[in-house]
Amino acid sequence: MSNFFPLGWKDGFNQWWANVPSATAEHSVMSFIPYLSKPPTHTQTGTLPPSQTPAETSFSEDSSDLATAVRTKSGADPYGPRQWHSNLIKLSGKNRALNEFSVERSDEQTDENLVMLHGYGAGLGFFYKNFEGLSRVPGWKIYALDLLGMGRSSRPPFRLKSKDRQSCITEAEDWFIDALEEWRVQKKMDRFTLLGHSLGGYLAVAYALKYPGHLNKLVLASPVGIPEDPYAVSAEMPEPTESTMANEFTQDQGEGIKDAGKPQVGDNNNFLNARSKREAANQAGDNKLPPRRTLPKWLTVLWDANIISPFSFVRWSGPLGPRLVSGWTSRRFSHLGEEESKALHTYAYSLFKMRGSGEYALSYILAPGAFARSPLIRRIGGVGRQYLQPDGSTTSTADPATRKREHGYPITFMYGENDWMDVAGGYAAEQKLKEEKEQVLKTATAEEQKQENGSAKVVVIKQAGHHVYLDGWEEFNEVMRGEMEETSKHSKGS
Repeated sequence: MSNFFPLGWKDGFNQWWANVPSATAEHSVMSFIPYLSKPPTHTQTGTLPPSQTPAETSFSEDSSDLATAVRTKSGADPYGPRQWHSNLIKLSGKNRALNEFSVERSDEQTDENLVMLHGYGAGLGFFYKNFEGLSRVPGWKIYALDLLGMGRSSRPPFRLKSKDRQSCITEAEDWFIDALEEWRVQKKMDRFTLLGHSLGGYLAVAYALKYPGHLNKLVLASPVGIPEDPYAVSAEMPEPTESTMANEFTQDQGEGIKDAGKPQVGDNNNFLNARSKREAANQAGDNKLPPRRTLPKWLTVLWDANIISPFSFVRWSGPLGPRLVSGWTSRRFSHLGEEESKALHTYAYSLFKMRGSGEYALSYILAPGAFARSPLIRRIGGVGRQYLQPDGSTTSTADPATRKREHGYPITFMYGENDWMDVAGGYAAEQKLKEEKEQVLKTATAEEQKQENGSAKVVVIKQAGHHVYLDGWEEFNEVMRGEMEETSKHSKGS
């Protein structure tokens, strides 16, 4: 049992009893950012245990809970001076606010903005290895947001009004991306570069399609939901299916890094070697897919009723919660130093135990596992090719001939060398985007051809798993700096 949940009974109980608030845990993680020993941390959310959080709201509007910006001077910060901010951005409606962390270069004009979205159930603190490295690029301001209902953003009840399948999927996506768009409007940010990891990558694509005209570049880091899977899209929701997502909880990241470059036994990207079995069947002339193992009936029923999420077990388990979480954190952060691993474990537990909210959208977006109900491969071709509405709305009755259309923008797919998310989905999406560009250029005018800016590529980060920004952070930051510098040059017309 200790192999799966390495945190001892006593340590687990002590952590549960200590009940470290998520604001404190986030602050501890951010303290590992180079040159930032005392990061700013607002306390408008994440200061009370879940049981004490009022049902009506989950954030404070007391001015004493605001965070003061921290400035790192060039004497102590070789890439400074820089200014670091921690804010809670209140949105319209009841109990809607986004947790925001940002860094900008002082005494410089901000020409470009990068916005980073985390994955399912995570938080912006997981980007702690990236803030410093990415903010070295002149003229850029870096933002990281907690998705609505996750991290330290407010946690309103997640309820859908739609009844039919597609409307439920759309409404679940809109729950997150409408909040992102409202945040953008409040920031008076016309255009920006959007980076999304895992579920954040899926939602970044949904945002690009619904709110066109605001992106300069899209970076999708190991995005969930690209491949099409008949088990996830052919039947009524939810459809049980086997998925590589199990590797997120069983794959030891330290082993993935240590053994990088060596031949692997089995298929690291596919659960139970499903792809290897499929390839073997094809070589034998048998085109039948390997049989799927359906998930337990009780789990499917609870998923269908939207009663549980992966974090429900953490909340229900009481003193056992920290031990359960250690089964994931011990593997996910095994390649990091002891102090960092401990801080990330505490941070993860502090988020997982909070009242459920945005996490309940998962059953509408994904089947049990990691396959999307509305696969991105069906929609990716439209990214950067949407019509722009003259009145700023997302729909219009105007004749398409009278409306302007996006001329494409660069889209980069990033995967880890040992990623459980299959990179084949990224290559398939890259091909789709290139085919769409070829079709557009066939009928484009000379002026439209001149304005064309669409491109797509796949980048594989060495010695990294699904969390590419953390596992292979040095190469990830280097690649991202190159992407940012490329965007700056294009914006300046050079």
